[in-house]
Amino acid sequence: MITTLEVDRDDHSRTRVVETSAEIDDGQVLARVDRFSLTSNNVTYAVIGHTLGYWDFFPPADEGWGRVPAFGYAEIEESRTAGVDVGTRIYGYLPMSSHIVIEPGRINPHSFHDMAAHRQPMSEVYNRYAIAATDPLHDGTREAQRMLLHPLFMTSFVIDDFFSDNADFGATTAVISSASAKTAIGVAHLMTRRDGLQVVGLTSAGNLEFARSLGCYDDLVTYDEVTGDDVGGLPSGPSVYVDIAGSGPLRHAVHTHFGTDLKFSSAVGATDWGNMTGGDGPLPGPEPEFFFAPSQLQKRNDDWGREEMDRRVLESWTLYSSWTDDWLQIVEHEGTDALANLWGEMLPGRVDPALGHVVHLAEPSP
Repeated sequence: MITTLEVDRDDHSRTRVVETSAEIDDGQVLARVDRFSLTSNNVTYAVIGHTLGYWDFFPPADEGWGRVPAFGYAEIEESRTAGVDVGTRIYGYLPMSSHIVIEPGRINPHSFHDMAAHRQPMSEVYNRYAIAATDPLHDGTREAQRMLLHPLFMTSFVIDDFFSDNADFGATTAVISSASAKTAIGVAHLMTRRDGLQVVGLTSAGNLEFARSLGCYDDLVTYDEVTGDDVGGLPSGPSVYVDIAGSGPLRHAVHTHFGTDLKFSSAVGATDWGNMTGGDGPLPGPEPEFFFAPSQLQKRNDDWGREEMDRRVLESWTLYSSWTDDWLQIVEHEGTDALANLWGEMLPGRVDPALGHVVHLAEPSP
């Protein structure tokens, strides 16, 4: 049987455990999910799941419920597909389940794609499974860092590249909300390595010291300083906004402060998903544009070619991953009860940003 934690699509605080058949057909494989990571990014998948189709990757047992995607490692437990052997370890997009049924296609020594019909409308970035034994990014001693950080780092890498590709829209300051979130940390780490751009992080008072300890922000401002009467903590001049919090009142305050000096506003995440609307009056400055990482990835694959793209990502990832060893602590969780509790902590953002959470659901194969 396949054990899965499902989430109510309309009330994300409600979860349930379901069991479904593990039988597979010709052309399919059954993979045991070894471990997957859980971060605020998974909460974003749920919050915008209706809009961007994240609920569609792994169809639920019943309508009204959903299976939140996560990145992790799995091993092929049963195969009815030539070219994909039992015991093969893979990395990619997984449900919060003990197992996953995949329909492999486009098989090569390094990867394969899930060719199931319901997954074809999605970006192929999410449908590709890397084979660990031949994956240039794989390091068996750093699988937790890969699961926790690499998906978010790829978003960070593409955000930084998007702004660099557009000459930062003429800005001299980048303001990044949810500064303690791992995607924001990745963006700041990359942007501060470039000349001519001041990087300012927005964060809660409780996470201020952690964000400051990272050393990747030129300045930090608390949310209270931005949304209150005194917004003196924000700089002036041409700026861009990288909105990872998704807070409506915060967005309105930032736009109001900069006005026409805000050259671009990028809507990236929803770590403050319970506060997405709000703000008095029309939104000054540019209309926020939703950031969809696969679009910029495809552009760079076309510009540079896959080999050069992979080289640049690997170089940046290696530096970033090593740097996170100074502050990231890995925490392991076992079983559906622990997963449900962790999900409940993730929703309101009560988790320590210095911790990286990895979950095991399935028992190892005999």
